Amino acid sequence: MPKSKRDFYEVLGVAKGASDEELKKAYRKLAMKHHPDRNPDSKTAEAQFKEGKEAYETLTDPNKRAAYDQYGHAGVDPSMGGGFGGGGAGFGGGGFADAFGDIFGDIFGQGGGRQAGPQVYKGADLRYNMEISLEQAAEGHTTQIRVPSWSNCKPCSGSGAEPGTKAEKCSTCDGHGQVRVQQGFFSMQQTCPKCRGTGEYIPKPCKTCHGTGKHKEQKILEIKIPAGIDDGMRVRSVGNGEPGVNGGPSGDLYVEVRVKPHPVFERDGSDLHVQMPISFATATIGGDIEVPTLSGRVEFPIPEGTQTGKTFRLRNKGIKGLRSALVGDLFVHVVVETPVKLTDEQKQMLQNFDESLKSAGGKHSPQQKGWFDGVKSFFS
Repeated sequence: MPKSKRDFYEVLGVAKGASDEELKKAYRKLAMKHHPDRNPDSKTAEAQFKEGKEAYETLTDPNKRAAYDQYGHAGVDPSMGGGFGGGGAGFGGGGFADAFGDIFGDIFGQGGGRQAGPQVYKGADLRYNMEISLEQAAEGHTTQIRVPSWSNCKPCSGSGAEPGTKAEKCSTCDGHGQVRVQQGFFSMQQTCPKCRGTGEYIPKPCKTCHGTGKHKEQKILEIKIPAGIDDGMRVRSVGNGEPGVNGGPSGDLYVEVRVKPHPVFERDGSDLHVQMPISFATATIGGDIEVPTLSGRVEFPIPEGTQTGKTFRLRNKGIKGLRSALVGDLFVHVVVETPVKLTDEQKQMLQNFDESLKSAGGKHSPQQKGWFDGVKSFFS
């Protein structure tokens, strides 16, 4: 017996003489806590769930429990030469399948194997793709969209049956809307394949709605896009999806927002970035420039000797975050523009200017001088 294998009674936290009802109650509590669907990323929870399942299967089978009480794990583990046959714990009253059906219902909200009658289902959700501008994303936007809607079919008054006929109780599920399926240890209920959970069968479906009882239409819906929304986010409109089944609630409408690329700005969360070309003269001697923002142009001073690639930060000129009271910043990335299509006179002036710079021995071009000094050091 592996040293790590615990006593089954200890695993379930019950006394050795515990009744089937006590075993069931203890296992349901353990399974609800450690079920893999509730702990998707926990290997420990998965192991504890499997350990509890094995303990419950063994102790709720009379033959296996008797063997376990007498011989321990060796009496029920086939790999250790023991183990006993039998019908299994899942086929009798109070067995594993019955308990697991209750647990399955508690976890997934389906009522396990005890719920009778037609099942109520929420309608399907709908998705609508909406493209907006960066300005609309920053300031918020209200618009109207056309979406599907459903009303009762007029010829059949929403019954789904051809006028003059009516629905009948489903013979497959006897009007319960569900059928029981047995798979090994598991006994669970599934939606009736004939009536699809309604509990009723329509022998002659309405020719207009084909038995759905609904007529598809279009409606105009006002959608409010909140200020600060970003690309890929969704806006939920409750109850504007497809209608539910058997009186269930309608689904929801999800508006997926796509923010169009902007010709000037690039967005990074609540911050904005802009590439700002400046003239050679402005970069050299400095001066004021006009910088675009979402709220208009602002003047910004460029200091003397600004190099290309220099970034300046304008605070609170970005976008207010969707869930924040703070406004982002605007980052201005300077690009020094090289003059083109010069006249002969302008070229001569630049040559004279360049010679005057060189005569100063690198005083006016510290980056260039440092680079050449590094090259000389590398080859020396």
